[in-house]
Amino acid sequence: MSKTEVAILGLGLMGTGMASRLLSQGFPVTVYNRSPQKAEALAKLGAKVARTPREAVAGAAVVVSMLADDDAARAIWLGTNGALAGVAKGATLVESSTISVDWVRELSAAAKKRGCELLDAPVTGSKPHAAAGELVFLGGGSADALNTVRPVLAAMGRDIIHIGPSGSGAMMKLINNFVCGVQAVALAEAVAVIERSGLDREKAVGVLTGGAPGSPMVKMIAARMLANDFTPNFPMRLIAKDLRYALKQNGAIPGMEVLAAALRTFEQAIEAGHGDQDFSAVVEVPRSNRKG
Repeated sequence: MSKTEVAILGLGLMGTGMASRLLSQGFPVTVYNRSPQKAEALAKLGAKVARTPREAVAGAAVVVSMLADDDAARAIWLGTNGALAGVAKGATLVESSTISVDWVRELSAAAKKRGCELLDAPVTGSKPHAAAGELVFLGGGSADALNTVRPVLAAMGRDIIHIGPSGSGAMMKLINNFVCGVQAVALAEAVAVIERSGLDREKAVGVLTGGAPGSPMVKMIAARMLANDFTPNFPMRLIAKDLRYALKQNGAIPGMEVLAAALRTFEQAIEAGHGDQDFSAVVEVPRSNRKG
């Protein structure tokens, strides 16, 4: 049986892994990226490379977007030669970027005018999960639309969770990422305290990662903090963006002080030059403050 034609818009760390995974599973894939050199490796694997988003989506039954933020997504979908102008009626659009709920709702309305249905289906996981097909998709939108694209998503992920109606996936992803961000800042402060306390660093961090605080994410970034390996799996500037969106969406709700404090720490790290490094580099902020 022939497989669904898929367009992938955006070839950053995540989009490249997702496109590669679909190609390995036999899906016909067309890709678009603003910097075309990022598509060269995928072209060698069999991907078609489009010159514009509009060209990329022509003939695709499923269009998956994985972009940095609201502005990048808006430019790809609605800009000159944007994807929405070229998408076929009846196609299913999957916005997997971590974006604001307001933008999801705007894009969903625009998609309906084109005779298409939009799913907001951001993912949990980072670069290695995308490459290995181990992402978790958080679906917002109709159950029928999610079932339509399930074979495509299943090729890229280990689970697909229908969170609720349109906007629910985007909201859940912002909540997920602000919890991750708060955990990362707390761990960074703990590592800095351990390093200046005289404790055996590896043993002390091992107590944290092997005990109640030791979530999979904490274990992963603890190893990176100890090794000073900040090669980006999830760039600092992107988690800071996610926390800003989460704070904007939920800032009127009492009790967002921890989220705001974590965001300030990430912003300090970006100001110190760590924006393009992995978000585990946030440890450099409390490290730089060690005195006495």
